[in-house]
Amino acid sequence: MWKIIWNYLGITLGTFITALGLVLFLVPNKIAAGGVSGLATVIYYVFKFKVGLTMLALNIPLFLFGLKEMGIRFGLKTLYGTVTLSFFIDLISPYLKPPTHDLLLASIYGGIVTGLGLGIVFKFGGTTGGTDLAARIIHRYLKLSVGQSLLLIDASVIALAAMVFNVELALYAFLVVFLTAKVIDLVQEGEGFAKAALVVSDKNKEIGEQVMRVLDRGVTYLQGRGGFTGQNKEVLLVVVSRSEVSRLKQLVAKTDPKAFVIVASVNEALGEGFKNFGTE
Repeated sequence: MWKIIWNYLGITLGTFITALGLVLFLVPNKIAAGGVSGLATVIYYVFKFKVGLTMLALNIPLFLFGLKEMGIRFGLKTLYGTVTLSFFIDLISPYLKPPTHDLLLASIYGGIVTGLGLGIVFKFGGTTGGTDLAARIIHRYLKLSVGQSLLLIDASVIALAAMVFNVELALYAFLVVFLTAKVIDLVQEGEGFAKAALVVSDKNKEIGEQVMRVLDRGVTYLQGRGGFTGQNKEVLLVVVSRSEVSRLKQLVAKTDPKAFVIVASVNEALGEGFKNFGTE
């Protein structure tokens, strides 16, 4: 129970920090840095709808999909992260003024702060819905990789912002997307989009089944031998996205707290769930 409470407190902190980045730097400077928040920013300046409420409305169908595909436990964290982020944005917007209207400073600090917030949310096993779930929908029905789907969504929103605002603001938005991703990686203790994990455990079969069922990721069993004991052992290899690292570690710890796990950054991942061969 305390672990569950701790995770939700972490998600709350992460969504609050993300809201600060949006309210202080991105939204007031018309920087629509992709995703649901970027689309909500464009809608705000066109129709004057509240950003938080708009994000919540856009996330509802994505949440319903996530609930169906990833189960009630993941769905509850997604719902909580989505609602708290929307709530914090509309709560603090009337009381906070942007510290700068310099577009470069706003882009840099907006990317850093939102990346920090999202990284914390991911680290505690949560998500704010948005592009992560949308990318899964595109991946399932259009057969694009998750990475390609995320890029397609962000590029589409930024292109829309370029038409509504101007091209210069769109260029700053690309800078924010880049910085946000880098900071998320740092919080997640890695630098690559994908992460490779090697798991040595006496319960690798159970862990592998959990990875395939809960994370919907493929696993590979490698043959290894202990240098000290000389005993043959299976080594589990799994590659996941950066937002799934915390969930993978929690899954392994729950199945076998004594497991030995190595998590490393992957410069490029090709194949099912990631980038297709022959594409850049």
